[in-house]
Amino acid sequence: MIPAQTWYRMLEKIPPRERRDLLIAWLAISIAFTLIYIRGGVDIIGLIFFFVLSLLTVGVAFVLHELAHKFAAMRYGYWAEFQKDNQMLLIAVVMAALVGIVFAAPGATYIYGNATRVENGRISAAGPITNLLLCIPFAILMLFGGGLIGIVGLVGLRVNAMIATFNMLPISVLDGRKVLAWNPAAFAALMAASAGVLIWSLLL
Repeated sequence: MIPAQTWYRMLEKIPPRERRDLLIAWLAISIAFTLIYIRGGVDIIGLIFFFVLSLLTVGVAFVLHELAHKFAAMRYGYWAEFQKDNQMLLIAVVMAALVGIVFAAPGATYIYGNATRVENGRISAAGPITNLLLCIPFAILMLFGGGLIGIVGLVGLRVNAMIATFNMLPISVLDGRKVLAWNPAAFAALMAASAGVLIWSLLL
């Protein structure tokens, strides 16, 4: 367990603007995924359920992924801060509403400083590793929760596995490219773990 004082010190390192950006991105992504879930029609209770489900699964997976990058960078002495992308957030919600697809690129955590290839690789790996760790409690909920709790567990497991796998692709600005440049063995292990958990979750 992480002491409350440690959580408070971590929160202090997230300035108000960054908290606002994280909150807006969290809500926007959750709305986008809610629109996917309710495309077949649903009552008000169902709408609330799917929105809360999205907040607890997609939202948590996204926020902790970005904060993992931030605090990993700060461990090396760099300042890092998440900045939302309003245009991409709007696209995510509109695409979810119109065509039933979520293309979520809500923003990025920017690192200020000249990080080395090793540091950059480790900072990049922190996000997918966090999602893989989050798969554990969600898998427990899925396997032993039953009912609505089991559904939350399954969705959380799949979402975190998807985010980890997508971010480990070695292309463009994604985490996988920087992890591969740092350590091919670490890249292979993280990609295999992410894809393996994703395939398992989709077969359930």
